[in-house]
Amino acid sequence: MDLLLSPVVTAHGVFPSAVGIHISSRSEKYFFHSCRDLRTNSAFLGNSVRSSRSSKKISQRRNYRPGQAFAIDAAQGFDYESIRLQELEKKSKLKVGIVGFGNFGQFLAARIVKQGHTVLAHSRSDYSATARKLGVTYFRDPDDFCEEHPEVVVLCTSILSTEQVLSSLPIQRLKRSTLFVDVLSVKEFPRNLFLQVLPKEFDVLCTHPMFGPESGKGSWCDLPFVYDKVRVSDGPRLERCNKFLKIFESEGCRMVEMSCEEHDIHAAGSQFLTHTVGRVLGILGLQSTPINTKGYESLLRLVENTCSDSFDLYYGLFLYNQNATEELQNLEQAFDTVKSQLFNKLHQILREQMLLKGGANQQQELNVIKSPPPAVKSLLLSDNSNGSASSLQGIDVNINVSGNSNNGAQLEEPQVRVSQASPVNADSG
Repeated sequence: MDLLLSPVVTAHGVFPSAVGIHISSRSEKYFFHSCRDLRTNSAFLGNSVRSSRSSKKISQRRNYRPGQAFAIDAAQGFDYESIRLQELEKKSKLKVGIVGFGNFGQFLAARIVKQGHTVLAHSRSDYSATARKLGVTYFRDPDDFCEEHPEVVVLCTSILSTEQVLSSLPIQRLKRSTLFVDVLSVKEFPRNLFLQVLPKEFDVLCTHPMFGPESGKGSWCDLPFVYDKVRVSDGPRLERCNKFLKIFESEGCRMVEMSCEEHDIHAAGSQFLTHTVGRVLGILGLQSTPINTKGYESLLRLVENTCSDSFDLYYGLFLYNQNATEELQNLEQAFDTVKSQLFNKLHQILREQMLLKGGANQQQELNVIKSPPPAVKSLLLSDNSNGSASSLQGIDVNINVSGNSNNGAQLEEPQVRVSQASPVNADSG
């Protein structure tokens, strides 16, 4: 009889805490894996010890080493525990199907695979080569995709194509307990679409990761992830939904539970406004300069991040968020307000420099401003070149330029003569 205190090597690793007693004879081999087994089998152990002693000489004559331990003997109990652990881990993993395997779909799939979940993918274009590199099983045919019965189906389509893609899926081939998830930048639209198209047995989770392949290419720590459990049953289904949300929580996302209505209100004032300003600045053609300020560099990054997205994404933010039109009008009004503040201040400065001459009902001659501010010159030159009236309402402005440009002589500083127009009689035709 031998007391085994050394680590036991099994097919699943080394177990340093393995303790056992091995009894060998010509016809008997026994191994007790724990002290509990040893206590419950004490009578059996006594008989085995006596049997072992009586056959010791026979064993020696036959060159059989008593007390020899075999790994297969020691591994049986630990194999069972290892198998049970693997089964539990397998149950904790999800089979996630991604519909729409473009940039964002690939972006999500890479992180989901990294956490050990099984990922399937389907898209109209052929991304089979990319899928293989990411460890994703790709299906060109939507029927084959649905026949795999993914537990969670994530729609990673564009806003404009979501309805068409959803209607093309043979959802009758899916299990009626499937969880459908969207990741669109608007929330009321997919929520209403899911509730209208999907059978009532399907669970619905609306989400919006507030980041993308560019802003989330590194860590997801503290990046907001908005979600709304629109229709999720209790029990195992709720547990499955929480497992999916755990994917983003474990990556460090800031989890924000919010209704779809509230999300769209906030998104119109933040995301849509951000894309609008970025695209306006992009049309201006901002370029980097040798003297960039931090604020200007932020604007350049804004242009890069927003204009790199497709116009369909921006158009979808406008078309499918009922709050976007109001925000666009507010932005336009705010710009007009700032512009009015600038011109009103300019009018005030010009009026303070006026020296009135003559009667009140005649056009009154004013002094000459020899060095007008650049803003005044730019405004006046712009108005005159366009053939439009001056933006300085109620003030007539004449620009007198001396010097001869034909013979190459340098022009003198332009002189701006400002005169105030006579009041218009409302009764005159």
